[in-house]
Amino acid sequence: MTEGVVLLEKYPPLARVTLNRPEVLNALNIEVRDALFDLLPALALDPDVEAVVFAGRGRAFSAGADVREFGTAPSVIVAKQVRWLRDIWGLLLDFPKLTVAAIHGYAIGAGVELALCLDLRVASAEAVFAVPETAFAMIPGAGGSQTLPRAVGAGRAIDLILSGRRLGAEQALAWGLTDRVVPTGRHLEAAEALAREVLAAGSELVRRAKAAVNIGLNLPLKLGLLLERALGD
Repeated sequence: MTEGVVLLEKYPPLARVTLNRPEVLNALNIEVRDALFDLLPALALDPDVEAVVFAGRGRAFSAGADVREFGTAPSVIVAKQVRWLRDIWGLLLDFPKLTVAAIHGYAIGAGVELALCLDLRVASAEAVFAVPETAFAMIPGAGGSQTLPRAVGAGRAIDLILSGRRLGAEQALAWGLTDRVVPTGRHLEAAEALAREVLAAGSELVRRAKAAVNIGLNLPLKLGLLLERALGD
């Protein structure tokens, strides 16, 4: 196991990445983003890893961005440059292997947005979801304004973003914010079982299916169909 603000454990063909700031409900700070930015390319190239399960240590998946860092950068411009140069959200969206979120406790703000960058989401029955950035006079800044409507639809995304209201696990499932709800405490076990189930089809097939869907979303239908044909051969 690799220690630090992000833990890495490998159980080939799976890897488990655990956010390790339980004292602040795994709030995402610069140190966490830097650790993920360094780790993700290595996992993408690791021949022993075919799927990555993301989890949080302690009482939550992630309570979102660490608000204690707000306004601490030398300038707003520098803060934005650093954020975009170390774009973990883009790395996750382009990650070639299967990714699964194992969600429990709170998935708030950037915690929801992190989960939305993954392929599949498994939630414990007590999990709570929210995107409350408007309470801080902001809109979602970790891709949520784009990934959330793709997951739940534009109307529901606007509802969640503007109201900041919280969803329980069952409503999150009904809306498409998560793909599975399991009994409390079984989220990690269920997420890893789901990953193994998907990988039974073959890791190369998973890669091609992911590429067909994720790239095709940004193409006109005719080009998307051509992409599907090329990847299906």
